[in-house]
Formats: sequence, structure tokens, C-alpha cells
Amino acid sequence: MNPSLSAIVVMGVAGCGKSCIGAAIAARSGGRLIEGDAFHPAANIAKMSAGIPLDDDDRAGWLVRLGEELQNAISAGERPILTCSALKRRYRETLREAVPALGFVFLELTPLQAEQRVRARPGHFMPASLIDSQFAALEPPHGEPLTLALDATAPIETLAEAVHTWLKPGGERPVARTA
Repeated sequence: MNPSLSAIVVMGVAGCGKSCIGAAIAARSGGRLIEGDAFHPAANIAKMSAGIPLDDDDRAGWLVRLGEELQNAISAGERPILTCSALKRRYRETLREAVPALGFVFLELTPLQAEQRVRARPGHFMPASLIDSQFAALEPPHGEPLTLALDATAPIETLAEAVHTWLKPGGERPVARTA
């Protein structure tokens, strides 16, 4: 991993492929995958399962906990790759407060693509009915430092390779987007 980055967050709305891409990045980089969804408190999961969007208060403690998990992984000598929606800039700032040298990989797709993907995944607590609320909350990180924006509809290997190249020592640091 590029020495200027302590960790990365794979972010975006539900259905963008955070878990799949995060796993592919972790495999390529030798990093440790941290599934952000695994740290949601039961009340958050119950709320989402009922089709009720989370608000800033619901996410606040969860984001602090994720920041702690990133810090713990770094302290243990690991290279954390966190999957987290990180929809708003203030959410990303909470994570950056925990880990200042934090990179973000933003997986972009349309609301229709997200809805189709969420409907196709069985057994997840996030219903497709919440897609609109995810896009309503989304503040794309375009122009933010240490951010790579990618087309989430590209093949997993293509996306993992783009991130791998970006993470290499001496790799490009600008905000970039693939077509």
C-alpha cells in the first residue's frame, strides 16, 4: 500500500459492490477486510430491515466505532480495507479524524443500477426501498483528497486493478474516475 495511506475505505450507496471490491482489494494488497455492516448496532439493523433510513444520529456511534477499528488494525500492523457507505462528507471527516492518512475508493452507479443490485442480493438487511434515501444523503467525494472514484459497473478485477495501481508506492494521488 502506498506509504502515504494508512488505510482505505471502499464507499458508496447500497449495492455498489463495496464488499466484493473490498475483498478483492484486500486480497491484492495483503490487507485486512473490515466489513462496516458488521459493526452496526442491532437498533440500526432493525431500523433498516423495517425500511426506515438511518439518520445522522444513528450513524454517529457506528462511525466512531469504525474509526476505532481502523486504528486498532493499524496499531496491530495490519493494512485495513474498510467497507462503509460514508455517504456524507461529515461521515468521512469522522473517519479521517481517526485516521488522517485515509484513502477513499468511491464506487459510483445510478439509482436504477443500485436498486437492481440490491433486489438481486438475498438475505441482506438493506431493502431496495432505501435506495432513494441513500442517494438523497450522498455527497460524492469528488475533489476530496486521497479519493479515487470508479464506475461500480466495471468488472471486479478491473476495479481491483485500478485500486492496486493507485495504492502502489509512487502511485498517482489525484482524484480519478474510470469510464
